[in-house]
Amino acid sequence: MSNSSSTYSISVQASTEHLSEVRDFVAKHASEFGFAPQDVDDIRLAVDEAYTNIIKHAYKNDRQKSVDIELGYNSQKFWISLLDTGDAFDPSNYSKPDVRQKIKEKKRGGVGVYLIRKLMDDVEYQTKGSVNEIRMTKKR
Repeated sequence: MSNSSSTYSISVQASTEHLSEVRDFVAKHASEFGFAPQDVDDIRLAVDEAYTNIIKHAYKNDRQKSVDIELGYNSQKFWISLLDTGDAFDPSNYSKPDVRQKIKEKKRGGVGVYLIRKLMDDVEYQTKGSVNEIRMTKKR
């Protein structure tokens, strides 16, 4: 692969009805990049969690809103950005969940950010004007 980079994007409504479309878009490009099936699954799960968090927390399940998904890659890394105009996530207010306790108590939810950080090499949150971005990177 040369040192050039490629970028792709889609825009979908903020609804779990579009989860498979988002998953397929990401998995297709991660596979083309050359990731092993387990890495493709990890990336897909991280994007799944980020997209679901936007729907639930940023947009409070408002299906009229949309999420832009951009991804790109070069010879060293693969990145995905999800962009929304909802309530911003503040990573400084985030505290790592006690995953074992949640499993023990059979509590669902609350581990998305933890999972994203575990599955990806780098995760950044930023807000520019009214646009929030979560950018996740996985190295080759």
